[in-house]
Amino acid sequence: YKLGDPTANSLGRLTLNPIKHIDPIGAIFMLFFHIGWAKPVPINPRYFKKPKRDFAITALAGPLSNLILAYISALIFLLIVKLFGDINIQNMFINNLLLYTVLFFKLLHLINIGIALFNLIPIPPLDGSRILNAFLPDRLYFKIMQYERYIVLGVFALIFLNVLDGPIAFLTGLIEGIIFKICEIPFV
Repeated sequence: YKLGDPTANSLGRLTLNPIKHIDPIGAIFMLFFHIGWAKPVPINPRYFKKPKRDFAITALAGPLSNLILAYISALIFLLIVKLFGDINIQNMFINNLLLYTVLFFKLLHLINIGIALFNLIPIPPLDGSRILNAFLPDRLYFKIMQYERYIVLGVFALIFLNVLDGPIAFLTGLIEGIIFKICEIPFV
């Protein structure tokens, strides 16, 4: 929107309401196959002043917001651990409530890092391919885009064969460590 494209705003997609972003089939896949997706945010690059650059910036917004959410989740996780970690609470309900709250923020942290990393893979239709477009000559990028539907099938095959699990887990651990180091600074 800030770069000149009113498409998402005019369709009511500039909202934090998660219902506006749920794709019914993606949600069903998440429940049954543990992989899912949301509705893509509509973008019309014709509104951009510098289409290649602005499209890349727009594509980077999703993974960047996931990393910001991962940072906030880690900060809340550490805050709860620092506040309640050394206190022996006798009440079982409060113990369980704290435990589930800490686990929630830990999982939210990890899931957001995983989503950011996955979306940064530079293959269509992921955000990483849109970012890569800013650095590739148009001719080469359009050649890659001719095979987008086959590449998507290849990505699904890699997911179902668990080929991406190792690299994403390694990078998730690396980024998790960096985020936690940054989050611990206020507590030192």
